[in-house]
Amino acid sequence: MPRLWHTLAHVDVVHGLYYLIMRGVFGLWDGGLVALRLPSVLAVAAAAIGIARLGRRLNGPWTGLLAGLVFPLLPPVQRYAQEGRSYALVCALITCGSCLLVGNLSRPGGRGRAGGHVRGWATYGAVILTACLLHEFAVLMLLAHGVTVFRARSARPMTRAWTVAAGGVLTGLLPLAAFSATQSAQVDWIAAPEAGDVLGFVATALLGVAFARVPGRVCGPVTLPGLALPLLILPTVLLMLTSPLHPLYVDRYVLASAMGFALLTGSVLDRLRQSARDAGTAQRVTCAVALLAVLAALVPVSTALRKPGSRENDAIAIAQAVQDIAEPADGLLFMPSRRRVWTLARPDSFRSLSDLALEQTPAASDTLFGRELSPDRIRKRILTSTRLVTVRDLEDQPLDMNAREAVKRATLDAYFEECANRTVTQARITVYARPGHCRAGPPGPARATGAG
Repeated sequence: MPRLWHTLAHVDVVHGLYYLIMRGVFGLWDGGLVALRLPSVLAVAAAAIGIARLGRRLNGPWTGLLAGLVFPLLPPVQRYAQEGRSYALVCALITCGSCLLVGNLSRPGGRGRAGGHVRGWATYGAVILTACLLHEFAVLMLLAHGVTVFRARSARPMTRAWTVAAGGVLTGLLPLAAFSATQSAQVDWIAAPEAGDVLGFVATALLGVAFARVPGRVCGPVTLPGLALPLLILPTVLLMLTSPLHPLYVDRYVLASAMGFALLTGSVLDRLRQSARDAGTAQRVTCAVALLAVLAALVPVSTALRKPGSRENDAIAIAQAVQDIAEPADGLLFMPSRRRVWTLARPDSFRSLSDLALEQTPAASDTLFGRELSPDRIRKRILTSTRLVTVRDLEDQPLDMNAREAVKRATLDAYFEECANRTVTQARITVYARPGHCRAGPPGPARATGAG
């Protein structure tokens, strides 16, 4: 625990609670990759159950059932249901918080007697705060809940009660947010949203708006579109709008928005079910064929997500590729230095190589990437090598412009030639040698197997 605490002081404090949870999981059962991924699987299952309850409460049992089935079929949800990260847990907590929100706003006697529901609002605040402590950007879902509250047909005491709960969440999150700001270099890799990301979101949002226009039941002060639309649209819009100041949009940061789309889709499917029940045979067959076509279209995506090639950073495959391409006593460079994190999965694969830029290992420095030498010393150590291996980002990724990374690139360009190159998921592994010292013929293709 002290080592973990020291590490969080340098890096990844935003993931500190998740690390503590996973430490507890492995303390109970060291089940390897199964133990790593099982909490995410269970969290998505819990979120699907919560969405089914929300849909049932807001629009009837069939909407709940269909929304709960749609949610785990969405490709982003399928992906993070099988990854050892915090985002599925955040989804489960936001779903639980949404159930509590709807329950609190729908309590009989809420008008003028909000003080009688302190326990319900305190529980809501605790659940949302836990989600925010797992990942800070879950606070965007709290803002979406605010839109739901102020649009609901709730008495003023209910609005005040939510405001107090939201204030408590923000107060509890503030120390983490302030400290994590000192580690903001960790998100320097995020680029502005690409056109495909923006167009994909716009298409999803427009589809959600169209689904929200389908008439549904009104079962209380909160309507299904009143909860689902803000969750679907607001968090992503706010995150994308930060791009001119500092790009922060990554789809997994707003994964919980998928619950809004699932609820809206469930309500539309329920409406189609009712229409098909009263329609002729031809219309029923058409609806059935359309539904089967959508499910069939998801099969290739679902299959691809369950293959090793879907992993953007397959650390085991990268370690194996380095082991295949390198020779004993070769030099080793990570470009940028944060890619040294890929060594942590299989450290033995790198022990025969000399890490030319490293001053302190990740373990010794209580960091994920280690501490590197000064630029001058890095240059001198590179020049002592006849042959070295670089592990770097793909060519389309932005370059780190700090002095250490700049001197690595400049020294290689000036004194070495490229002998062999290999790409494994998001890593580019290149052999450099002094002119005339390249071996004849490049190594064979990389094995992109293993779990990321």
